[in-house]
Amino acid sequence: MQKITFHEFQMGDVDDVGVYVAHPLNEFISNTEKGRWVSDHCNDLTWYCVPNEHMGNTIKVRGSVTDRDATEYYLRFPDAAR
Repeated sequence: MQKITFHEFQMGDVDDVGVYVAHPLNEFISNTEKGRWVSDHCNDLTWYCVPNEHMGNTIKVRGSVTDRDATEYYLRFPDAAR
């Protein structure tokens, strides 16, 4: 199994990150080929918030996939950050 950061994006300083993160996460999962692939192959998809230097937050979407799926992911999406 490999733990991969599939997606990340910046968000300003908001009161309730959970409320404001829902829309961009839904857009990623529903409207992108990468998001649909991740949704189909990853059973423990989670997101977490890390404060950044611009008084905002970096949202990272992570999950575990099998070694075989990780290979497919990196071949299918060569621009994926490792």
